[in-house]
Amino acid sequence: MHTTAQDNGGRTPAQVSAALREDVGAMIGTDPGTIGQDANLVHLGLGSLEMMRLVNRWRREGVKVSFRELAAEPTLGAWQRHLDTVAAAGPEGDRA
Repeated sequence: MHTTAQDNGGRTPAQVSAALREDVGAMIGTDPGTIGQDANLVHLGLGSLEMMRLVNRWRREGVKVSFRELAAEPTLGAWQRHLDTVAAAGPEGDRA
């Protein structure tokens, strides 16, 4: 995703959302523009292994994501809300 929870690298929420969409699209091998905000990513081919790969990559980049939260509601919209919540919580809110 190339951003951190504390600093979105100067990116707007739309840019962060686009990066999320691109990461997911690359993982499932589809055009990111075809993934709807409320599309079930599991139904589109994103398995738990791919989800964990994304989580691990984002954690290495400093994003404190929770696999459990992402797996509970596997849609881009829900993931964006989770990332927004994590970013708002800052370093003290690390519950991932």
